[in-house]
Amino acid sequence: MHRRPPRLFPPFLLLVVALLLTGCGVDGDQAALCRKLIPAFDSGPVTILDTEALTGDEPALRLTYRAETGTRWIACRFGGRFFDSRRHELVAVATDRMGRLRPMQFTMLRIWAGLPAARLGLPPESSGPERAAPTDWAPLLFFLQQVINAATVACVYGLLALGYTLVYGILGQINLAMGELTMIGAMLTAMGAAALGMAGLGSLPVAVLGVFATVMAFTAVQGWTMDRLVFRRLRRTHNHTPLIAAVGLSIAYQEGMRLLHGARDWWPAPFLADRHELVSDGAFTVTALTSQAVILLMTGGLYALLWAIMQRTAYGRAHRACADDVGAAELVGVDVDRTVATTFAVGGALAAAAGAVIALYYGGVNFYTGYLIGFKALAAAVVGGIGSVPGAMLGGALLGLVETFWSAYFAIAYKDIVAFGLLTLFLIYRPDGLMGRRRGRGD
Repeated sequence: MHRRPPRLFPPFLLLVVALLLTGCGVDGDQAALCRKLIPAFDSGPVTILDTEALTGDEPALRLTYRAETGTRWIACRFGGRFFDSRRHELVAVATDRMGRLRPMQFTMLRIWAGLPAARLGLPPESSGPERAAPTDWAPLLFFLQQVINAATVACVYGLLALGYTLVYGILGQINLAMGELTMIGAMLTAMGAAALGMAGLGSLPVAVLGVFATVMAFTAVQGWTMDRLVFRRLRRTHNHTPLIAAVGLSIAYQEGMRLLHGARDWWPAPFLADRHELVSDGAFTVTALTSQAVILLMTGGLYALLWAIMQRTAYGRAHRACADDVGAAELVGVDVDRTVATTFAVGGALAAAAGAVIALYYGGVNFYTGYLIGFKALAAAVVGGIGSVPGAMLGGALLGLVETFWSAYFAIAYKDIVAFGLLTLFLIYRPDGLMGRRRGRGD
């Protein structure tokens, strides 16, 4: 009897190829840290022309960029590579005009940057007692640190995925402009944080929460307006016109923000950046920021509030009725237009919350911030089961874990490939997601 040779599983082959490529390229985290130092030497808009790894005993890279003064470069050397705990520790900086910075210049640069000591290699970490050798617990502690880091990323994706899934659940359509509402939330939060800093109120949590609430309210109005002016008029169409309109809205928001505020990055002052040591083996210390705990509590509170709204209020009942059958809901007296408009407003507020987390925790927001974040959050919603509120949070958590652990153990340059590769696999093998259910309109 002729036996068919075994067929290799295509995703496995893709994973093998990806693993073979992880040793290539530049560490994206190190490139981002080096990029953040450029404004100390050149003011005004900057365009990165090239990023290259430098040879030597210690990992180093050089960024070539174009500024108002011409084409320049900056080189940064770090204390470790992809798998090392010191991969974020800056040990030397050189520029084309100043050469390698002298110790005093390097110290002043570290103070100017205001980054955590673990990322800058401040003197107390190198001038004190000799660091202990790694123990058998070091890999486990490093794993725990990545779980803590992934929680914040998961909050961003989960909040925006909720916005996608609420709109899809009631209309059966994807609003691709939702990512731009996140961008608006991030930009407005950065501007508000800068205003608080100028007024001397940046360290007051109440003032920051006031900015946060104001931004959410403003973006909720943006979501309501988006439905009222665009999507309500296209609701009865049965083609791809709403999707094309969403793409047009996305581009309009991006270009409008670029023309109003320019293409430069906004870096608000860190919010609640106190670092707490959780556990240590003498060589590696697991730490967490106060802001990470606040972000987790805020996300949990917003999710609980949304659950209460969907289960306990008239709007929640109307949303569920429209999600089951819009026509039947309209026949029994549900105001479909008001319900859909409220859904867009709630989705806009959640998108703004994700943008506020990006601005206050990560920084570096610009008019293009919402583009890639929006597509990744959509991937999270699809993986979790688009249309399912718990599925949106589950998909955000899963995507956050995948991205963070890939960045920690492999080349960060490929994390977007992994994220969208995960989406592709789910679309092929489980198109309804983890918690989605297959249904037609009217079931």
